[in-house]
Amino acid sequence: MQIDRLFQIIYILLEKKTVTAKMLSEQFEVSQRTIYRDIDILSQCGIPLYSARGRNGGIKILENFVLNKSAMTEQEQYHILIALQSLPKGGTENIKETLKKYSNFFQKSYQNYIQVDFSEWGKQKETLFDTLKKAIFDKRVISFVYYNSEGEKTQRKAEPYQLWFKSRNWYLKAYCQEKKHLRIFKLNRIKNLVVTEEFFDKIWEEQENEVNNKLYQDITIVLEIDSSMAYRVYDEFEIEQIYKKQNGDFTVMLYCPENNWIYDYILSWGEYAIVKEPLFVKEKMEQKIKNMIKKYNI
Repeated sequence: MQIDRLFQIIYILLEKKTVTAKMLSEQFEVSQRTIYRDIDILSQCGIPLYSARGRNGGIKILENFVLNKSAMTEQEQYHILIALQSLPKGGTENIKETLKKYSNFFQKSYQNYIQVDFSEWGKQKETLFDTLKKAIFDKRVISFVYYNSEGEKTQRKAEPYQLWFKSRNWYLKAYCQEKKHLRIFKLNRIKNLVVTEEFFDKIWEEQENEVNNKLYQDITIVLEIDSSMAYRVYDEFEIEQIYKKQNGDFTVMLYCPENNWIYDYILSWGEYAIVKEPLFVKEKMEQKIKNMIKKYNI
């Protein structure tokens, strides 16, 4: 296939430094005209090739040019193009040009059959995203006001490590200088962001593993949901998690970390869902409902 031949031509040039069109045509069993067409394609994709005449002439590649010599399969090439298609709405610039360049390089036409848009309406979140991305790449300490899940306001300084999309929300993983540990901040709760002139050089991979281990300690919650909520049950749960009872109601298995979010999520079902198991989650839900009733002075 042509794509394999293009990569092999580059690798041969990296090894031999100079080859002739005749040598390449004999090796790949194609005409010299085909080889020259291949050379034109590589040149258009930004590979620094040039021809030299004379006794030691031939097709050459710029001396300092470096290419990762791990060949990609055709499936991997398509994965790269699909991944690039998903980036424009995630705060990454100039992706269309990159996508076009790689499509030419791989000699594959691409149909933009998927559009992934993680952004919200308006420019405010996009600006926040781009500012954090730049701070991560530049390794600059950031300062911001943060509101936790209880609405408490704190001033933070942190070393940003990674932007993370999880369960419909964007988060920032960053080393909090106040808490002296890697923390996860929800982007919606970050306000008054400032990129400081202070730099850092550590990568927090070891602590990230600790944080991830805590985050992914899931519990199993059994919910009983009214039949009138069928549309939402099938929207929000996998078929394997759902058991439909004879009376039309549903028993649903929910696998998730135990945190404030999950209690708010269960409350979002209102009177149409109750917790069956585990007992400690049921008791916490009961207490939250009692607190709500008190606020209504009932």
